[in-house]
Amino acid sequence: MTSSAAPAAPSVISPALPVLAEVVRSGFVEGHHRGSLVVLAADGSVERSLGDPAAPVFPRSSNKPMQAAAVLRAGLDLSGERLALAAASHSGEDFHLELVRTMLAEHGLTPGDLQTPPDLPLDPAEAEAYLAAGHVRERITMNCSGKHAAMLAVCAVNGWDQESYLDPSHPLQQLVHQVVEEAAGEPVAAVGTDGCGAPLMAISLVGLARAFRSFVLSEPGTAERRVGDAMRAHPEYVAGTRRPDTWLMREVPGTLSKMGAEAVQAVALADGRALAFKIDDGATRALGPVLARSLRLLGIDAPVVSRIGHAPLLGGGGEVGDIRAAF
Repeated sequence: MTSSAAPAAPSVISPALPVLAEVVRSGFVEGHHRGSLVVLAADGSVERSLGDPAAPVFPRSSNKPMQAAAVLRAGLDLSGERLALAAASHSGEDFHLELVRTMLAEHGLTPGDLQTPPDLPLDPAEAEAYLAAGHVRERITMNCSGKHAAMLAVCAVNGWDQESYLDPSHPLQQLVHQVVEEAAGEPVAAVGTDGCGAPLMAISLVGLARAFRSFVLSEPGTAERRVGDAMRAHPEYVAGTRRPDTWLMREVPGTLSKMGAEAVQAVALADGRALAFKIDDGATRALGPVLARSLRLLGIDAPVVSRIGHAPLLGGGGEVGDIRAAF
């Protein structure tokens, strides 16, 4: 008898990763979230390691600062809010969408040129308001539309083909590949397709933390430093008014922070200390508690850390437990 089951996909993740967060309901531990984490000291050395942070992962949207740096290197003149939005997973608030439209129009482009999949705003409150107003899923409301607008704009500047701007062989995506490897200090382990359709480069968590460190320590005027400075100066354009990345960059000066889908997070402090982690099962509900604990390991104990780490569990409409860091 033959089997029609598909062969198992290759995996680089250890099956015995440590518990990074536990789910506690009514005093009873009902679940766990495992993963890997790395903390770098100010000199770039590994200060703390959990799980397998040397294994390649897809950083998802935590790769966006590198993609924005590639757009700058390719010749697009961006700064301020525009550059922050090019590195964003925006919430779909009005000010995000207005600036995406502006960035497109400045280069003779329209929202119809975007190749992002139609989507609702990422922020749940924005999504509810958007639907209540009678709108439907659009390409521009997808959280990566700022990045795609910048990619299309640099194609217009260079006379590159716009229809194929997401092809891994496109000159822009080849440059993104190069920037990711340089920032991470290691070769890209695999290339996939992100949720927005853009090529996605796999690197280790150590490499991801190293990359974020480079974006705060690079010389002023370099593409990397310009991206890092813009994100830190305009964090509401990187995320949104109700998002932890915004809170952290706004309330801890000099901090660079960017989450990614499937529960990835990278942070660098102004002095070069950095961290990166991934929750193995992709549960974003564990991001806040693990990030808060990681920040405390770096000596950051500002009020925003408690705000980020608060992840309540509800029962009957009331708080009956929470998700807690377990390391």
